[in-house]
Amino acid sequence: MSSGDSQEQNAQKQAPLIEHLVELRSRLMRSVVVVLVIFLALYSFANDIYTFVAQPLMALLPEGSQMIATEVASPFLAPFKLTLVVAVFIAVPFILHQAWAFVAPGLYDNEKALAIPILASSVGLFYAGAAFAYYAVFPLLFAFFTQTGPQDITIMTDINQYLNFVLKLFFAFGVAFEIPIATFLLVLSGAATVESLAKKRPYIILGCFVVGMLLTPPDVVSQSLLAVPMYLLYEVGLLFGRLVRRKRREDAEKSADAEDS
Repeated sequence: MSSGDSQEQNAQKQAPLIEHLVELRSRLMRSVVVVLVIFLALYSFANDIYTFVAQPLMALLPEGSQMIATEVASPFLAPFKLTLVVAVFIAVPFILHQAWAFVAPGLYDNEKALAIPILASSVGLFYAGAAFAYYAVFPLLFAFFTQTGPQDITIMTDINQYLNFVLKLFFAFGVAFEIPIATFLLVLSGAATVESLAKKRPYIILGCFVVGMLLTPPDVVSQSLLAVPMYLLYEVGLLFGRLVRRKRREDAEKSADAEDS
């Protein structure tokens, strides 16, 4: 083979790679533009958004207490940061659609049929985890924090520290609510069986509390509020795994009956 033929083959191999990189850059730019557009649309409501997120704590503060800013730029940066996070949060379906459009051409039809419900379920579960944190966990958690301190201590939470705290919990609960998807994929791929996963319940319970300890503030209440839903969601994943296994068994029996007939 001549050197000219070898160079031509290398050029042909590099061409698809360059095309994929160009497409990836294009889809990343689209995602960034959508996030920026949503951010600009929401920025005028930045203070209202922060007030909404701070409401679970503000409603439980003792009379005379309030949130404070201990840094000069915090009154601007905290709402700015929160609005940017909310913009990304809202744009997640579009971002995932761009990721799906990038990888879909390389998938088989049966993989595409399965991937779409999984992506949609993942987004819905992440949103559900964040909503659960805001409406169920925050009131219980902040009630515990505000009522267990010494009576002579005035609670005056820094707005930036509060934002970091709640964003961490939003992320932790959003990711934790993805457990049914992860369990379902393990069963579906054959990497594990429902029986093997069910036998590991004691280890799963311990693991849930370890993850709760790592992802939440160092207190038993917030750790338990994350660990218990994680375990319940694990059981939900096992339930869907059993349903999938039953459906596969029924399909196999129908195929066998059709071949016999």
